[in-house]
Amino acid sequence: MTQDTKLALITGASRGLGAALAEALAPTHHIVAVARTTGALEELDDRIRARGGSATLAPMDVTDPAAMATLCRGIHDRWGRLDLWLHTAIHAAPLSPANFVDAKDWTKSIAVNATATSVLIPYVAPLLGETGQAVFFDDPRAGQKFFGAYGATKAAQMALARSWAAETERTGPRVRIVEPAPMPTALRARFFPGENRESLTPCADEAGRIVSVL
Repeated sequence: MTQDTKLALITGASRGLGAALAEALAPTHHIVAVARTTGALEELDDRIRARGGSATLAPMDVTDPAAMATLCRGIHDRWGRLDLWLHTAIHAAPLSPANFVDAKDWTKSIAVNATATSVLIPYVAPLLGETGQAVFFDDPRAGQKFFGAYGATKAAQMALARSWAAETERTGPRVRIVEPAPMPTALRARFFPGENRESLTPCADEAGRIVSVL
């Protein structure tokens, strides 16, 4: 990559929208791809290279603050900046009535959807500076039947993102919240297993639309 190449950090990059965004950005950005699954990241790297792009793979868990600190310090030491951060990492707890929410699912939902976001924002903000851009992805399920764990923790994530957006409106970085179209992702399949997936927007198409408006 050249000195002028833009840098995009994608947390939750191994599959679904995160992977599609990585591929869509590959022609114009060096991708720092974060996910827990090494094999899926390696497959993503192959697809990025096939498009003439390049990537740095970071097989890490976003719920590990020490790992995220190491990641961001590494980005600072190597490049000194980020142009774009897209946060797609999410935990989809199984659908359940509120009075049957599993304690482990609740704890993991908080860790991935809310706490990791609260840790990453102060780590990534200095890398984005005044001119970078952060993008979060809304899926408004709060208050819907059986979406208690997912809906509540996703709403917490969005509350953090909206506060950050309001706080940085004049100073930067620019913080955006996007609500993607329904896509045939593994996350959605957990919530709507009998859905006709052919009627959903392909991840690549939605990623292209999102990249076009950034």
